[in-house]
Amino acid sequence: MKKKIIYTDEPLGDIEVLTDFLPAPAELAFREEAIKVTLALSKSSVDFFKSEASKHQTPINA
Repeated sequence: MKKKIIYTDEPLGDIEVLTDFLPAPAELAFREEAIKVTLALSKSSVDFFKSEASKHQTPINA
């Protein structure tokens, strides 16, 4: 179980208001439409990419 938070009634001190640093919704990049492609790779190529993915802790879907 997570550690229980204990709230106190103490003064917060100096508070600094930050400006909005997030980009506007129009500036966000939306996911483009994906196109499925069939690709034939040698077993050694697939093994290489799987080993590189495991080195960088990248999940493997196949």
